[in-house]
Amino acid sequence: MFLDPRENHTVSQVMADRARRQGDRPFLVGEEGTITYRAFEKRALGMARGLASLGVKPGDAVLVMMPNVMGFVMLWAALARLGAIQIPVNTAYRGGILEHIVSDSRAQFMVADGEYLDHVAGVVPRCPELRHVVVHDGVGEQLPSSLTTSRFETLEQGEGVLPEPPAPRDLIGVMYTSGTTGPSKGAMITHAHAYVYAHNGHDRMRLVPEDVYYAPLPLFHIAGQWAVVYAAMICGSAAVITRRFSVSTFWRDAVHYGATAGFLLGAMANFLHRQPPGVDERASRIDRILVVPLFPEVADFARRFGARVVTTYGSTEINSPMIAGFDDPDWRSCGRVKNALFEARIVDDDDEEVPHGTVGELVVRPRLPWLCMTGYWGHPDWTAAAWRNLWLHSGDAMYRDDTGNFYFVDRKKDAIRRRGENISSVEVENEINAHPEVLECAVFAASSEHTEDEVMATVVLKPGVSLGPEALIRFLEPRMAYFMVPRYLEFADELPKTPTGKIQKYELRRRGPTAATWDREQARLALRQTETRRLG
Repeated sequence: MFLDPRENHTVSQVMADRARRQGDRPFLVGEEGTITYRAFEKRALGMARGLASLGVKPGDAVLVMMPNVMGFVMLWAALARLGAIQIPVNTAYRGGILEHIVSDSRAQFMVADGEYLDHVAGVVPRCPELRHVVVHDGVGEQLPSSLTTSRFETLEQGEGVLPEPPAPRDLIGVMYTSGTTGPSKGAMITHAHAYVYAHNGHDRMRLVPEDVYYAPLPLFHIAGQWAVVYAAMICGSAAVITRRFSVSTFWRDAVHYGATAGFLLGAMANFLHRQPPGVDERASRIDRILVVPLFPEVADFARRFGARVVTTYGSTEINSPMIAGFDDPDWRSCGRVKNALFEARIVDDDDEEVPHGTVGELVVRPRLPWLCMTGYWGHPDWTAAAWRNLWLHSGDAMYRDDTGNFYFVDRKKDAIRRRGENISSVEVENEINAHPEVLECAVFAASSEHTEDEVMATVVLKPGVSLGPEALIRFLEPRMAYFMVPRYLEFADELPKTPTGKIQKYELRRRGPTAATWDREQARLALRQTETRRLG
């Protein structure tokens, strides 16, 4: 299907269409009850008028720091109808990273839940442009007197005049990507971009109006906001809103809300797969699950839970150009470019396309305007670096086969080259994580006395267990090529992470081997593979 997003596909247009065609059907279901499409549109439009009464205008940036509640979804739609620019904030942010988002956004308005006001108050003195905070579920007494405050529940009572609806080319949001290699960057996203991302989610999941889509993902993230809520709106199905993901309650909630489709991050799916069988999982009606990224045991996961699994590749900046459909599951591939809206290539460091099967960097560009990020908010230098030679650079190392399937290898900066061999840190991590005593790990390049990199792993063990470096090496040796086996091992209580839970490998690379690092060569532990002894 060729989808032309220029046909005024915006949140306000889709919302109005659903209210007109399916007004009495449920849109949001959850702990707070059920909201129909007609009631949702009425409340969202009232909230848009309330925002206008506060002085919010089209093009104004508005920070949103709220938990997973239905009011967040209404606010998202209200800001979109008003033509304001939503800037969702991770609810775990505080201190320096929260200050960076508030300051870098230059937003004058913020909507914040009472639970997070102490964190907001702490950064206000260094963010002078912020002047008005709308308080959700709180009173705002802890905020500095320099700020104007108002109550979230009064927004629907506003009588502001709504401007003309935004166009597909207008910005709907600035989405800050968590900084694993540096400070978070605000990707500027248009209405057309968000619509295509969400429509691809609706299409790949084969949603129908009778579906109930359950994905306990944060609404401050594009996966929760677009791939689930907006995808359900486009289809006319219902979306389940829950506060957070819980291994112990996932299947119980799925049964309670009558869920028929689901979306899980790979780690979530893996956690569920590791649990003992339960009554609720057998009673679940979920028969389609989007899992991103895939994990090694995904085929067993699909068989156990009786669900067809589909995956995809995408990012905030690039959109979602690839789909691995239900009919052609390749548990290693992240999909193909299956619609006419995007082009994709694998290129070398000079941006020259490489042969199929060769690892390089994925670059993408849209065939129609406004479908990829327009740039990084307030940082034209970052924008120029990303949009190089007319292609948007993903930063992901991938390869493509002769049939058009794309395969993720690693983040480009995380790839390791050891003695002429290219090594995927992800593949090494998968094997280390397969050890029953390992909770999680990070694999990265470490410098050595040799010309090229050495493989180093920082490993976190499960509570109450012990594992020696030699035992781990012997476990890994038969599971991977000799050149992939780590030389350096370090055991740690935790890994450095962003507030979104992404491992900050640049911190580990910066530290490199320390006095606590175990060195396989120094320990004179020879691998049992002939090639390694010869190279040693």
